[in-house]
Amino acid sequence: MLKLYIGNKNYSSWSMRPWVLLTQAGIPFEEVMVGFDSFDPGSQFKNALTGITPVGKVPVLVDGDLAVWDTLAIAEYAAERFPDRQLWPTDAKARARARSICAEMHAGFGALRSNCPMNIEARLPETGQLIWRDKPGVRADVARLVAMWEELLAAHGGPMLFGAFSIADAYYAPVCMRLLTYALPLPPAIAAYVDRVRELPGVQRWIEGALAEKAFLDFEEPYRLGR
Repeated sequence: MLKLYIGNKNYSSWSMRPWVLLTQAGIPFEEVMVGFDSFDPGSQFKNALTGITPVGKVPVLVDGDLAVWDTLAIAEYAAERFPDRQLWPTDAKARARARSICAEMHAGFGALRSNCPMNIEARLPETGQLIWRDKPGVRADVARLVAMWEELLAAHGGPMLFGAFSIADAYYAPVCMRLLTYALPLPPAIAAYVDRVRELPGVQRWIEGALAEKAFLDFEEPYRLGR
């Protein structure tokens, strides 16, 4: 059976992507939680990944003697390993666009990532208002998301970005969580898409796990002193 190493569900946006993808697609796997303590050499987190991945980061997908790290590499491997699940769109042009927007998420949206770290348990609308007022980069990132999602939902008719659930929706699920946590302003059609992503069974199971966690990690919490 596949084995997926992940970090804390409340905070680890990178881990959320492949976990939601595999869960929503009905691909069985064993979850291995590697809790964050710190990311310094010699930390429990780093030690737990020794011998599993040379980069010392999560997520990592292990299939027998093969370890695959990096979320996009994991998604591609899952798509090849389970072609019947149709994790990418079947149309070649749509598939190329889906890969493009996943790569864009992978490399971009730095202002949104840094100013609005994923924190599923928290509700920070007042913080979100200040971020929206003071951080033009965040406003630009959200504008790009809105334009992208509006185009894809119109082109493919919803309910997901390419019609049916795909890697693209799993890839943007942590972004949806950020938008909800900080209550950033969205047009109604985009807010409805965010709600649909949140209601996906795979996302709901991740949220349940995040809410069950009791760890408060100060290095992941720029806006709160406690829960």
